[in-house]
Order: sequence, then C-alpha cells, then structure tokens
Amino acid sequence: MTVALMWEARAVEGGGERLLAWARGRQLDPAPLRRETFRAPADRVLVITWWDAPYDADLPELPEPGEDLVRRAVHRWRFEAVDD
Repeated sequence: MTVALMWEARAVEGGGERLLAWARGRQLDPAPLRRETFRAPADRVLVITWWDAPYDADLPELPEPGEDLVRRAVHRWRFEAVDD
C-alpha cells in the first residue's frame, strides 16, 4: 500500500524562505520513497512524502518548527492510494 503524508506550515510574515530552507534541511530516517516540497503565497510550505507502508504505520514525519519560524501549528494529513 502507498501512504502519502502531507505537512503544511505557514511562516511568520516574511519568513517563507527561512521556513522553506528549514523544511528542505530536515532529513527523514528512513527516507521516503518520494518527497516533494512546495511553496505558496502567504509564506506557506508544503511537504509531501510517499511510503510503501500500511495506513497506520509509524512513519517519520517532519517536526514542528520553532515558534520563530511559524505563525501557527503545522497541519498534517495522511492519505492512502486507491486504485482507479
């Protein structure tokens, strides 16, 4: 089964580049099958990781950034792939 973990954070005003660098610098052990990082207006950063694991598997996730980087708690979602 393929599981996708989504991690989304909103940086403090003007801190989007710092948050992006912070997220890109965090390594996961073990590494996911695939990892993509996105940015959006309002200093938002999104990281999606894909895993070959059961939906409820204990998987490594990006931690909460420091309060100096984000204006709210990180949002996290977990999805499982479905056949078309």
